[in-house]
Amino acid sequence: MERLNNHSVEGTTPGAGAALAAVRPRFALRQPSVLPGFGLSMGFTLLYMTLLLFIPLAGLLLFTAARMTPAEFWAKAVVDPRVLASYRLSFGASLIAATLNGVFGLIVAWVLVRYRFPGKRLVDALVDLPFALPTAVSGIALTTLYAHTGWIGRWFDPLGIQIAFAWPGVVIALTLIGLPFVVRTVQPALDDLDQELEEAAASLGATRWQTFRRVILPAILPSLLTGFAMAFARAVGEFGSIYFIAGNMPYKTEIAPLLILIRLEQYDYAGATAIGMVMLIVAFVLLLAINLLQWWSRRFQMRG
Repeated sequence: MERLNNHSVEGTTPGAGAALAAVRPRFALRQPSVLPGFGLSMGFTLLYMTLLLFIPLAGLLLFTAARMTPAEFWAKAVVDPRVLASYRLSFGASLIAATLNGVFGLIVAWVLVRYRFPGKRLVDALVDLPFALPTAVSGIALTTLYAHTGWIGRWFDPLGIQIAFAWPGVVIALTLIGLPFVVRTVQPALDDLDQELEEAAASLGATRWQTFRRVILPAILPSLLTGFAMAFARAVGEFGSIYFIAGNMPYKTEIAPLLILIRLEQYDYAGATAIGMVMLIVAFVLLLAINLLQWWSRRFQMRG
């Protein structure tokens, strides 16, 4: 019996073992997949992205290369004073708004996760309102509130502080549309945070600030940075909510997306394409940063 078992394990003949070795890779390629129809779904995905993303981007690149020399591109998209002013407003206001969202978005997420109060579900639902609200509507509403005759703006006008039709209005509009990104990114991290760690830190004599800085913040920092990057990326490309509250004054309150529209209305397609290329490069850099942050976040959670 023992000889029979050894014989069945090792194979009957060397030729049979070679046949099994030749057949095994063929069957390894046909293992059942968790998601059936992978080839069809992948083909549909590539076709969808090609029609909606790759072809328009390739057209933009080819149009830029065919219509402009590097010197013309540099003059229209980099060193033009009006374009530089629009970049400063777009990126500067987006950075300020993303920083504000990083601070106050963390506070909102903390309140929604750690406290119970009447109307909590309503507040939680209102966080997503900028996602559903048309950006033009939010721009009109903010302009009505913060104009010098508005409910809020009338209190700042006697002090000489102009909010609407100035850069503070742009920051407020960008803060509004970027807040949900930070809140919804930080909330799951706070939910997964074990409160026993905070209790252990308190029992060892740590103050609340030390507990937050050394226990809570390191655990939620990857999610917070991801939300910050997403809010910044969303603010850079925003147009609708800023169009009304900015005032659109050249060299002062003119954002880069609006300047692209102005160039198109002036039939300056090369200038509009040059600015669009710069915004496209910035968008790719931001997407790369967001993906790196998400990769770091997953690695941090696995290590923790």
